[in-house]
Amino acid sequence: MSHSLIESIEAVIVDLPTIRPHKLAMHTLQKQTLVIIRIRCADGIEGLGEATTIGGLAYGNESPESIKRNIDSHLAPLLIGQEAANINAAMLRLDKAAKGNTFAKSGLESALLDAQGKRLGLPVSELLGGRVRESLEVAWTLASGDTARDIEEAEHMLDSRRHRIFKLKIGANAVNDDLRHVIAIKQALGERASVRVDVNQYWDESQAIRACQILGDNGIDLIEQPISRINRAGQVRLNQRSPAPIMADESIESVEDAFSLAADGAASVFALKIAKNGGPRAVLRTAQIAEAAGIALYGGTMLEGSIGTLASAHAFVTLDRLTWHTELFGPLLLTEEIVSEAPVYRDFHLHVPRTPGLGLTLDEERLAFFSRK
Repeated sequence: MSHSLIESIEAVIVDLPTIRPHKLAMHTLQKQTLVIIRIRCADGIEGLGEATTIGGLAYGNESPESIKRNIDSHLAPLLIGQEAANINAAMLRLDKAAKGNTFAKSGLESALLDAQGKRLGLPVSELLGGRVRESLEVAWTLASGDTARDIEEAEHMLDSRRHRIFKLKIGANAVNDDLRHVIAIKQALGERASVRVDVNQYWDESQAIRACQILGDNGIDLIEQPISRINRAGQVRLNQRSPAPIMADESIESVEDAFSLAADGAASVFALKIAKNGGPRAVLRTAQIAEAAGIALYGGTMLEGSIGTLASAHAFVTLDRLTWHTELFGPLLLTEEIVSEAPVYRDFHLHVPRTPGLGLTLDEERLAFFSRK
C-alpha cells in the first residue's frame, strides 16, 4: 500500500495588512486576504498552497470565503485517500467533478507539487521540467493614485535597485486625468524605467482607441486589458491599431481562453496567472499556446503572499522567454509574514530557492495570529 496517500486537507483564511492602500480600477485594497492550503500525507509530508484573489468578488467569481467553503465541502473530499504523488490523476479527478474554481484548484495543485518536491528532495521547478534561470525580474505597481507620491515611490525603488519596471493602475478616473497622470510619471522617470498601464477593462473601445494611441506616442511600453474581455472583436481591432502592445489578462480565465485569444489575434502579450488557469502546470499549457502563436509572455500575479508567489515563480523560471518579465511583488506589499523566511528580492529580481518543494516553511505562531477566527 502506498504511504503517500492524502490524509487531510485544511484551508485557512488569513488577513494580512498592507504597506498602503492599493488602488485598482474596481477596488481599493486595505489588506490582503489569503487562503492557505495544507495537504497532509500518510508519509508525514505536508504540502503548502495558496489561493488569493484581488478584492474578492469585486474582481472575479471566487472569494476567499467561497474558496475555503468549496475546498472543505467539495474538493477536499475528492482527494482524501488519493495518491498524493500522482498529481496528474488528482487534478483530473477535480476537473471532472467540479467546473471552474481555478483559484481553489491552483492552491491545491501547488500544495501537491510542494509535497512531491519535498518527497523527492527536488524544487518544484524541477518537477515542472527544469529551470532555465535562477531569478525573475519583478515589476512594481504604483497604485496610490497621487502623481507626486508615485514618482517619489518609483525613484526610491530605482535608487534601492528593487524595481525598474513600473505598472500604473488606471481606469477609475476620467480618461484625460489618467493620461496626464501616466505621462507625467513616464516623463519623470525617462529611460531609466519601463512604464506600463493596467486598465482592468474600464475603457470602452472608443476611449481605448484614442488613449492607446496617446500612451504609445508618449513612451508607455505595454497596455493591459484596456476593454472588456467580452468584446473580443474590439480587442482584435485594438491589437491591430495600438502603437503599444496590448496584453490580455482578464480575458484569460482558462487554458481554452488562451487558445481562442491566440486564434483570433486579440493580444500580442499574455499575462500568465496560475490562479486563473488552475495551477502551475496549467499555466504552462497557456504559455505553450502563446509561444506556438508567437505571443509574448508576462508573469502575472493576484497579489499572492509568499507561498502563492513562489508557486508562480517555480513555473515561470522554466520558461525560455519571458519577454515582459513578471510582477511577482505580492509579498512586498504586505507588512507581515506567515512564513519563517520571506522570499529574497535583490537587484531588481526575485530569487527562486533550490530547496525541496516551494522552499518555504510556515511560521505557526504568525499563521495562528493572522488566521481569521
